[in-house]
Amino acid sequence: MTDTASRIVVGLSGGVDSSVSAWLLKQQGYDVVGVFMQNWEDDNDDEYCSIKQDSLDAIAVADLIGIDIEIVNFAREYKDRVFSYFLAEYSAGRTPNPDVLCNSEIKFKAFLDHALSLGASEMATGHYVARRDTPEGQAQLIKAADTAKDQSYFLYRLNQHQVSHARFPLGELTKPEVRRIAAEIGLPNHDKKDSTGICFIGERPFREFLNRYLPKAPGLMVTPEGKRVGEHMGLMYYTIGQRQGLGIGGPGEPWFVAGKDIPGNALIVVQGHDHPLLLKPQLEAIDLSWVADHPPAPGRYAAKTRYRQPDAPCELLEIVDGRCLIRFDDPQWAVTPGQSMVLYDGEVCLGGGIIIE
Repeated sequence: MTDTASRIVVGLSGGVDSSVSAWLLKQQGYDVVGVFMQNWEDDNDDEYCSIKQDSLDAIAVADLIGIDIEIVNFAREYKDRVFSYFLAEYSAGRTPNPDVLCNSEIKFKAFLDHALSLGASEMATGHYVARRDTPEGQAQLIKAADTAKDQSYFLYRLNQHQVSHARFPLGELTKPEVRRIAAEIGLPNHDKKDSTGICFIGERPFREFLNRYLPKAPGLMVTPEGKRVGEHMGLMYYTIGQRQGLGIGGPGEPWFVAGKDIPGNALIVVQGHDHPLLLKPQLEAIDLSWVADHPPAPGRYAAKTRYRQPDAPCELLEIVDGRCLIRFDDPQWAVTPGQSMVLYDGEVCLGGGIIIE
């Protein structure tokens, strides 16, 4: 039986997923409170920012469901904990994933602290992921039933405190089922399209956005042998495996970004999707974070080096001095420094770290 006195604070984003999450919890008898988080305010009136509309949608949903809603500003925390890291990584020529840090530092830290201060026992979000509590009292992060929408990759930095106080109502549902529920109960945002892009950038032109915060540093595009084949606009604008936007013509196979010579400010490019420089048999990761609050033992697992990637069978060779060494059964394509390596034991997300090579 549900404890009807238990309060759960739901992060209402204005989207359909968090809205259905709040409704499901209300139906289960919880005392549900909605919170809309404003994490960015530098240019929230421009054509690419949806904060104003999203907040209005969240308020309309709360009114329909019959719950209270509060708007909380975490913009300062976001700049200090996420955006500063984002700029530092791009300045260093790496490709960060700020959504991962936003989850661990804002949605499941600043927001969780706020939820607990409101007297809640747990917080909830519309993420497609699940929590499972073991008989030993450990909270595990589990892949969602909807494998196409599973978001455990973005939540791998959560710790035991965060996962044990989190509720994921959509973990056993598919996206079409969520849309159907939203339409059946008359949610005003039932057909609202999913948000895309980085959480604070949205769908705005990425290069234009970076130009406002980081100086341009053009340089040469070169082959691994040092032959000049073009010019780049700045290493920060390119990622390993990138094909579009290089502007290199000529005969032969398409060109891809294969590496960055940071000291020489040169972009290394190769021809052919399966060029050896694009295939990595192993990787090293640092800045490790484990859901169980301790690392797994060396052994056989699976890993992702990017979100839209099938699990790759691998062996965890060692974890020494905060560094993790992974060797894959099959070489992985376009492993990118700055991105996250996330380790899985079956459906259980164990954690991971930041790829350095």
